[in-house]
Amino acid sequence: MPRCLYIQPPWQLPAVICHSQRLLYSFEYWTGQPLLPIANWQAVDEAEIAQRLFEAPFVLIAHGTEADPIFNYANRRALEQWQLDWDTFTQMPSRHTAEPMLQAERDRLLAQAAQQGYVAHFTANRITPTGQRFRIENGLLWNVIDPEGHNWGQAATYSHWVALD
Repeated sequence: MPRCLYIQPPWQLPAVICHSQRLLYSFEYWTGQPLLPIANWQAVDEAEIAQRLFEAPFVLIAHGTEADPIFNYANRRALEQWQLDWDTFTQMPSRHTAEPMLQAERDRLLAQAAQQGYVAHFTANRITPTGQRFRIENGLLWNVIDPEGHNWGQAATYSHWVALD
């Protein structure tokens, strides 16, 4: 008899549910605006919020606090754009999203967000692992923190991009 393998969607993983809360909290903390259009999202079931964030109509990515930060989150829209599955994406250093000649620009943007809390309306050129280049327009990058002020990395969101190839 064939063996059935159940693969749990990323948004159902306990660590992702918890990180989704941090993403929402910190976005609202820095910008004063909700990341999802849900009134009082703190009162909604955490697993439901994680699913809504994963299925949101915008790109959302996040990396951790490692010396060479590794992605720790991507919603469905991001995984489609980057042409990767969850496991591959969440093992990739975030620096791989910028071509070598654009690393200094990327580092400057990350440092600016680290200092200010967030950077709104940024534009940046990025590249997928398959070599497709695109320009992010009107992006927002922020420091991911929890209510106690602990740093969990940085996240970015955007809805608009232009293919460069």
